[in-house]
Amino acid sequence: MKIPQKAPDMWEIFRKDPGMLHMFVDPQMQEMVAKYNQEYVHWDELRHRKLPVEAEKLWALIKSSRALQAKSVEFGDWTLRYVLSGDTLRRLHLLDTKGAGNLESGPGGVNAVDRKRYIVNSLMEEAIASSQLEGAATTREAAKKMLRQERKPRDYSEKMILNGYRTMCRITEMKDSSIDVETLLGIHREITHDTFDEPEHEGKFRDNNEIVVADPRDGSRIYHVPPDYLKIPSLMDDFCRFASNDEGEFIHPIIKGIILHFLIGYIHPFIDGNGRCARSIFYWYLLSRGYWLFEYMPISRILLRSRTSYSLAYLYSETDENDLTYFINYNLSAIEKALQDLEEYIALKKQEHYGAMRIIENSESLNLRQADILKNLLKEPERYFSIAEIKGKYNIAYDTARNDMQHLAKLGYVKKLERGRSFIYKYKGVERMP
Repeated sequence: MKIPQKAPDMWEIFRKDPGMLHMFVDPQMQEMVAKYNQEYVHWDELRHRKLPVEAEKLWALIKSSRALQAKSVEFGDWTLRYVLSGDTLRRLHLLDTKGAGNLESGPGGVNAVDRKRYIVNSLMEEAIASSQLEGAATTREAAKKMLRQERKPRDYSEKMILNGYRTMCRITEMKDSSIDVETLLGIHREITHDTFDEPEHEGKFRDNNEIVVADPRDGSRIYHVPPDYLKIPSLMDDFCRFASNDEGEFIHPIIKGIILHFLIGYIHPFIDGNGRCARSIFYWYLLSRGYWLFEYMPISRILLRSRTSYSLAYLYSETDENDLTYFINYNLSAIEKALQDLEEYIALKKQEHYGAMRIIENSESLNLRQADILKNLLKEPERYFSIAEIKGKYNIAYDTARNDMQHLAKLGYVKKLERGRSFIYKYKGVERMP
């Protein structure tokens, strides 16, 4: 990936040609500035476009317009800036109304059992994709199978994923807690457990300046040089105070969560595991501020689909005077896509539910009681039922209950599992129904 060219200083451009100030009131220039601000084009993109004016002059107009709209965050020796465009506000409103709202419940909707299953699946997906972003070499299917079977990891990639899953589970339990340096180090320790050649690096800030963000293929192209390691303790104290303190000028929680994500990547406080830590902290912050729907949204899966754009969002911000708008806009777009994926997934599950109910109701292979038994199993698809439970619920003889369940198992509706001297049954699905 090519490093974007650093944006020129707008004040230097104005100093070179003071006469260009009249361009501020030129309608054509105003229209172009509005257009490129809506797209939030970086200098490296703008300089390659066909323009009716010198690219540097247009850039100075664009930057001055952004400077008037920008909000700033003071952090350490840095001033971080960002602009909230109309589209940014639209996305924030969408996430405010849905990210902290309610999932639809009711028949075929998201009941308590469905919610638990969705959360577990989402945490697995997030752990897998976040690890793959950092180089884990395994398939999503193989990784999920390892996690579901609770099998011990066989290699470095599987260790990364298992650590990531355990960390995400821990993050969901931290939603009512603030964060301090020890907690942050604990998260890093969990994420990197048994993956370092030197285990003492687990849960420790880096103690050298040998770490850079470089081209993963050969390391020849350096993308980012993090701050001096001697500054890390102070910076991370500032980080934890910033994360835990919502006083002062209001920063929208989703924007602040993205800023925290950026800061971990920018400071790069650890020898390894920075990206996974950054994304975990983002989740913690949003969950701690009431955006509980994020527990269902594996955002790293979206980042993985466009990892080059994810990296460029970092670089665009860094090469344009720490203008975080590029990074914020990219992440908001990814979050919106993750929300769309969730809504489509829930709609699909509802459709499957109603389809299964229709098949059950119209099946000529079932009597009315067997159809009703199957409907009840469908409402709790993860739960196993005993014959005694069916006997008691329907007030029928034990042999009748057993015959009903054996019939459903024979038709492929339920899964039969031996437990001691008896059997238990669980809803299996309708794909094999006659």
